[in-house]
Amino acid sequence: MDLKLELRNKLQLRLVPTAKIQQALKLLQVPALELELMLKQEMMTNPLLEEVDEQDEREEDVEQGDTEDRETSESDDDADEEAEEPEVDQPDPEEFDWEAFLQDDYEGPRGEREQPSEDRMERVNRSTITFQEHLQGQLRLAVTDPEEYEIGAFVIGSLDDRGYLTISDEEIAESLGTEPERVAHVVSIVQLFDPSGVGARDLRESLLIQLRAMDLEDSLSGVMISEHLEALKQKRYNEIARKTHKSLDEVRDAAEIISRLDPHPGFEYSVEAVRPIVPDLIVDRVDEEYIVSLNDRAVPRIRVNQAYADYLATSDGSDKAREYIIEKLNSARWVIKAIEQRRRTMLRVMSTIVDFQREFFDKGAEFLKPLTRQAVAERIGVHEATVSRATAGKYAQTPRGVFELKYFFSAALQTDNGDEVSARRVKMRIEELVRKENPKRPLSDQQIVDHLKKEGFRVARRTVAKYRDQLNILPGRLRKAP
Repeated sequence: MDLKLELRNKLQLRLVPTAKIQQALKLLQVPALELELMLKQEMMTNPLLEEVDEQDEREEDVEQGDTEDRETSESDDDADEEAEEPEVDQPDPEEFDWEAFLQDDYEGPRGEREQPSEDRMERVNRSTITFQEHLQGQLRLAVTDPEEYEIGAFVIGSLDDRGYLTISDEEIAESLGTEPERVAHVVSIVQLFDPSGVGARDLRESLLIQLRAMDLEDSLSGVMISEHLEALKQKRYNEIARKTHKSLDEVRDAAEIISRLDPHPGFEYSVEAVRPIVPDLIVDRVDEEYIVSLNDRAVPRIRVNQAYADYLATSDGSDKAREYIIEKLNSARWVIKAIEQRRRTMLRVMSTIVDFQREFFDKGAEFLKPLTRQAVAERIGVHEATVSRATAGKYAQTPRGVFELKYFFSAALQTDNGDEVSARRVKMRIEELVRKENPKRPLSDQQIVDHLKKEGFRVARRTVAKYRDQLNILPGRLRKAP
């Protein structure tokens, strides 16, 4: 049979999200801090968007106190102005009242709930220097040769979040057109930088670099890292003592020194380590009910600039300025609608979570029920992916503390009486059993299974092992105290 290549035309129907749809999905997915930055950037690029200041808010409060007759009169005037507004590319009017943006100066997501000033979350300053910037500053002081500086910058850019160098000297040399020996020399310079241990290829090299900085590379600690790292990880101190011809106390002292080293020196400067947790949602208990609201006081309140709308209503023709304003007007309206949709979706999702997990909010974590994103999506009538985006990376401030929204979702496990419990509850019970175990006789996975079965939980041993790994709990043989 002969093999050959050929080109064929094929017709296929598929949904391709437009740029506006992608923007709306992005606005739904980002937490409040990133939303604030996105909206400020949008206002910089779109002159038709403006932020509502406090003076405008006070004026609007006065307007809201007007009589019903005046509101009726204004609505009649709005209808006349609506007839004069130029025709603009708009979505289905039944889906959303686009005209309301111009006539009512819609302000975005915060109109429904006013919070006292003391509810404003404290701003936490984020790190102003990245890991790479910290190292590049040292590189400028340590290297004067332009070519070596270029190599050093390449090396720093190739470090992962742990601070490890992920490519070989030969690969760097090939990319830069230089010799591997010169790359190795520059790498050795980078390995002298702060934090100690940076620039290593693996854990062993990183720990040895840190010992070298302490003049302990040739000590028992250095020998244990160089030759007995696997035994050290599993705390097989007797084996190490026998192979190094040292006493057990000497091995333990050396292990204590090693325990003070940093296995991931880059994490100190990672973005996630300095990111503040700002709740996107607030759950308050009022009498016997739970009220859900958005924590969006830091998010700019935006609206369409009326001056540009007036220009469209009074100008004639199809000049370029008019076309530009119409394009930006559609974009501004879409952004405001997307923010409003984001607000509604997040409130509906969180309210549904509160309904499902009412016992958790009333009684505590051990009453957390199994819940899936699919169940929430079916309750509020949206796609599961929408719920995933609405909960991704977001937190809720509740009467029981601040929780990431994914905390409330958990798989279901059966009990002997046929009830369902959440996997998180089983994990909490495993943690409790390990915490109360005898350090000299730690529980095996099978013993944990037996304890859980006595309490009515149907859990397999492999499930216990998986949950134990997720909780960063070592196997029983490695938890045994010496």
